[in-house]
Amino acid sequence: MKLSLAHETRYSYESPVRYSTQYLRLTPRDTVRQKVLAWRLETPGQPVGTHDGYGNVLHVLTLDKPVTQIVIRAVGEVQTSRSVDEPSDFTGTPLSPLLFLRATPLTRADDKLAAIAESFRRRAGTLSGIRELAAAAKKEQPGADAAALVHAFIANCRLLGVPARFVSGYVCGVGGANAVAPHAWAEAWVVDRWRSFDIANDSIVGEGHVKVAFGADYNDACPIRGVRTGGGAETMQAVAQIVQ
Repeated sequence: MKLSLAHETRYSYESPVRYSTQYLRLTPRDTVRQKVLAWRLETPGQPVGTHDGYGNVLHVLTLDKPVTQIVIRAVGEVQTSRSVDEPSDFTGTPLSPLLFLRATPLTRADDKLAAIAESFRRRAGTLSGIRELAAAAKKEQPGADAAALVHAFIANCRLLGVPARFVSGYVCGVGGANAVAPHAWAEAWVVDRWRSFDIANDSIVGEGHVKVAFGADYNDACPIRGVRTGGGAETMQAVAQIVQ
């Protein structure tokens, strides 16, 4: 499936921002599921491109002149495949799955989550068991957003000794229907590879998904994160489109 994407984030401030630095994880990479055909970032300054410790494409945008609005756009095309439950790591030197067993502030399990995890302990080493655990994470948190569901699932996995990580990206509805973007899902290391779980949609991760970044939790993989001096109150508007 060939997907066209456009994602705009607009920040408005009540007074001038004197200095700001934004960390942008808005550029996908080639994986076994996807190939990036074209991609560009449109920003009010020239960002510095690099990679973070996970191998995600990272751009650092620094503005040192007063502004009252910052607009960041990501536009591109990605060809996706029908691959399901194949190794979904980025190319290059792989990180040890054990890195994704450590707890983070966003993935610490409370007593309720711990009880749910314990009920799956005997099946934690099987794909079917982890799929059931993903379904349980959604059932126990009705109305929660995608990121919250992913964090609950990751917390349960790590309690069971199963490496799990947060994935940010986009998803297109069947036949190019309404988009949900940006989106979040999870990957868990089951037997010998990373398996993907779209918990919010209770579905597999397939050709409608575009993977952008991954990390231990949302803070490692979020599209935009930054700091600023000045500006006062902030208003953010984000609009994304993904169509076949």
